[in-house]
Amino acid sequence: MARTIFLIYLGIVPVLVLAETDSTSFSYADVLQEVEQRRTHLAQAYAEGSAEVRDSILWEAEAYLAAVLIESVFPAWYGTPGDFNGMTRTPGEGAIACGYFITNVLTDVGFRIPRIRWAQSASEVFIRELCPVVKRFSGRPLEEVQAHLLASGDGVYLVGLDNHTGFLTVALGEIRFVHADYYGWDTGVESEEIFGDNPLADSRYRVVGKLFSEEMVVKWLTGVAYE
Repeated sequence: MARTIFLIYLGIVPVLVLAETDSTSFSYADVLQEVEQRRTHLAQAYAEGSAEVRDSILWEAEAYLAAVLIESVFPAWYGTPGDFNGMTRTPGEGAIACGYFITNVLTDVGFRIPRIRWAQSASEVFIRELCPVVKRFSGRPLEEVQAHLLASGDGVYLVGLDNHTGFLTVALGEIRFVHADYYGWDTGVESEEIFGDNPLADSRYRVVGKLFSEEMVVKWLTGVAYE
């Protein structure tokens, strides 16, 4: 069973409410079509809205993007085999490298980024471009990263490592590492706990940035490209 994303409001803050639905009726293409429809709807409301309305839309868009990645987009990629040279554009077909997993996902949900160039670059390059606040941990225990994430709040983060990159998700106090796992190519894309036998736990260097800042969401709504 999959979960459909609803947004309700307590004051001006959007709160995610998830309802069970039959996942067999939705393909990845269906998910991306729904995302584009939502983007178009929010973009029109943002363009026509007052300052107060625009602030509300930015909150809603940020929450929606985080939720749709966690609940629909990431799971579609789970099990896609990993490979250092993988460049597939279709979940479940071919293989995917860690950088291409990042840039494919962001492109698929509507961000205009240099997908191939960023996928082939050091992860800190695109983390700095996308995230206004970047935290670096060199030779520090993973517990410090954990504390930073919990203090920074729920959402989706990028993480760059010694030789790897992936997403981190924080929801209701739970942190997950979502990545194209090169420790087990057959496992491929997966979501796992941050502590354990994985590149996040083993890396000596970690750089972390939170996605969907106001600037990033505005670019998503207005279709402005990253260079």
